[in-house]
Amino acid sequence: MENVIEFRNVSKRLGGAPVLDGLTFSVGKGEIFSVVGPSGTGKSVTLKHIVGLMYPDSGEVVTSTDHIGYLFQSGALLAWMTVYENVALPLVETTKLSDGEIDTKVMDALRAVGLEGDAEKYPSEISGGMQKRAGLARAIVCDAEVILYDEPTSGLDPVTSAHIMRLIRDLRDKRGVTSVVVTHDLASAIKTSDRIMLVSGGRAVVCATPAEFAASRDPQVVEFLSAMKGEGL
Repeated sequence: MENVIEFRNVSKRLGGAPVLDGLTFSVGKGEIFSVVGPSGTGKSVTLKHIVGLMYPDSGEVVTSTDHIGYLFQSGALLAWMTVYENVALPLVETTKLSDGEIDTKVMDALRAVGLEGDAEKYPSEISGGMQKRAGLARAIVCDAEVILYDEPTSGLDPVTSAHIMRLIRDLRDKRGVTSVVVTHDLASAIKTSDRIMLVSGGRAVVCATPAEFAASRDPQVVEFLSAMKGEGL
């Protein structure tokens, strides 16, 4: 499998404290790759290195594409713009497409996430789950080859969470999108991912298929799984 993302012994300190400490892993083209672990272990910092919002102090991050979308935890929609305008914004700001071409791409993206009938609504007029779907439409409207997800199911009910995870699978199956998902929702990660990486102390503890991950006897994985079961996994 062709790798589209590679971390090669990446280290990063923030405020003098190590956040990433020799992190090494790769993500294959078309893969759904989930990153799990305790809070404060560098998961979101990892996403920021992939998209270029942060740079390593040492080591190397290699990506094979510049077409990277980012779904923020909140959806990050602009309150004064309609859903349509939010999704169109990256095309308006970064391309020279005609109004007709923009309209076609925006409506295609909204259809992909089931929001074609909500294009003229404002963020305050739609649910949290719909806001995340709108954020996802904005992430794919520029034909992103890789999409990064920061806690895509956080704060959502189980039905809406399952719908978001189905959309991630659909984007892989229908568009060949590679997905990197930072999540505390281990149940969804196990159901959806091709591989799961547990990060602790800024290092990759285990990187395995869901079945291998669930069966791992690594002490840190066992501890993490036990903690998740205690929270209702």
